[in-house]
Amino acid sequence: MTMPTIGVLAVQGDVREHLAALAAVGVQAIRVRRPEEIERIDGLVIPGGESTVMDKLVRSFGLFEPLRARLAAGLPAYGSCAGMIMLADRIADGTTDQQTLGGFDILVRRNAFGRQVDSFETDLRIRELGPEPVRAVFIRAPWVQEWGSAVEVLAAVERDGAAYPVAIRQGALLATSFHPEVTGDHRFHSYFAAMVRAA
Repeated sequence: MTMPTIGVLAVQGDVREHLAALAAVGVQAIRVRRPEEIERIDGLVIPGGESTVMDKLVRSFGLFEPLRARLAAGLPAYGSCAGMIMLADRIADGTTDQQTLGGFDILVRRNAFGRQVDSFETDLRIRELGPEPVRAVFIRAPWVQEWGSAVEVLAAVERDGAAYPVAIRQGALLATSFHPEVTGDHRFHSYFAAMVRAA
């Protein structure tokens, strides 16, 4: 089987870390900054960063409509942190003009765990990734506030007696509130690469 090409949306955020993680799991990874690059990819990673800035840049670079079209047609995509927000159908506290690429039947809350100073790490057990816990790094992270029946919750974090999803999958879409690309644990990228190959 030919090696899939996975694009990393390279307008803002931790692009280099995702490119390195994808290379480590044996897939070809390219930066996506121009509309013509969208046609070359078999899957897309949307990195962490600032979702409002990312939204503006995606639109100003002419990427918004072609990305939406490919995602609607079934392009596998993985979003971490701000990437989760970009893939959400609804945002609880977005700016008035903020748009998303959509795809996930979720309502997501930006900066749900608090500001930069409230960043934290924790271990999560994710059955799909094996018995070893995943070290999850949360930096101004969102959480999923509401989700539809098609959304599979892979992991959740408890806050004030409620469990909020922080790792989810819906068909060809995958998202995490946290940043697996910064820990050296490439199991999420490996899992996503398998999703791309299966598609």
